[in-house]
Amino acid sequence: MTLFVVLGVLLVAGALLFVVPPLVRRTARPGASRDAVNAAVYRDQLRELEVDLQAGTLAPDQHDKARREIEARLVADLGKNEAQAQSTGSARGAALALGLAVPICALAVYLSVGNPRALSPLADEGSPHGITAQQFETMVGRLAARLKDNPEDAEGWMMLGRSYAVMGRFGDSSEAYAKAVARVPDDAQLLADYADSLAMAQGRTLRGEPEKLLKRALAVDPNNVKALVLAGTAAFDRNDRAGAVRYWERVLSVLPGESDMAQRVRASIAEAGGSAGKAQVARPAQAQGNARISGVVKLDPKLAGKVAPDDTVFIFARAAEGPRMPLAILRKQGRDLPVQFTLDDSMAMAPQMKLSAFPRVVVGARVSKTANASAQPGDLQGASAPIAVGSAGVAVTIDTEIQ
Repeated sequence: MTLFVVLGVLLVAGALLFVVPPLVRRTARPGASRDAVNAAVYRDQLRELEVDLQAGTLAPDQHDKARREIEARLVADLGKNEAQAQSTGSARGAALALGLAVPICALAVYLSVGNPRALSPLADEGSPHGITAQQFETMVGRLAARLKDNPEDAEGWMMLGRSYAVMGRFGDSSEAYAKAVARVPDDAQLLADYADSLAMAQGRTLRGEPEKLLKRALAVDPNNVKALVLAGTAAFDRNDRAGAVRYWERVLSVLPGESDMAQRVRASIAEAGGSAGKAQVARPAQAQGNARISGVVKLDPKLAGKVAPDDTVFIFARAAEGPRMPLAILRKQGRDLPVQFTLDDSMAMAPQMKLSAFPRVVVGARVSKTANASAQPGDLQGASAPIAVGSAGVAVTIDTEIQ
């Protein structure tokens, strides 16, 4: 917008440089007449109209109307045969008036014909950071009014439902979602959103209709994350903790293991606890004897010059699908590379977080200049693909520098 304004000012100033000085010279000259001045000005205005028409900034009908008005004024002024200008001061006054009139008229034409809102990206994007709460409510009101005239717009009803939910108007939100579902009955995400708003509207409980909607959503898409999370919550509220864990474990099979949502779901599973929670992490006794991993950590030759003999080398295992906390950790030095390693339950950092508690892990290695357990810029690292606990001959190559 700022660039547009600057360019507009420069263009208007350039136009005035062509129009005003000649006007001053003509009016100050003893032989110049008002008729000659008016004719020159009107010719300039007609030329500007033609330029605007060709540039597309002025519609043909608006061009014709403006041209007729200019021609009518020209005929009227030329017929008056007024006296010549009396002094240089009056000429300067006329020039000043024209200098003010041109930009003002240009702005008026733009505001009436153009589209000032197009200069603001936020006007098109509808960013919540670019509008006030009152403006947002006005937009939502317009959407609701438009849907009264076009009630078959399912996408519009979905948008209205989300907007009301953002505003905390869950009753209105659930009604809008209901109309969207009536038109698009097999959209899993829409059904889950409807269940969520309806639960909030009826006192923050998923019992009854919201739970039925969630079952419909999972019938359409068994892996819909929101439907699975809410279905688990509904089961937990019924004190069906085993059922809640089953739903939430399905969420973990869909989400990236390191995501914030996955961390929250794991916390919910832990809260569900009981025999269901323990059954998910317990390993058979015969498998616990194999709760070890062995292999070798090597350094990529291209990074050899970046490792000092006294640098700390951390070798660790973490769950492939689970918490990021290391299950076993071994400490070596840069001079030891390449190094043979063995990780087992005796190297666990917490009693309940052992290799034997997880079926698959990732083995990582990191060279640290500061001996800090947390990764820092400049550290070198590498990791294996997910492997089964009990694997031997695991190869890990340190080949990446942390930026």
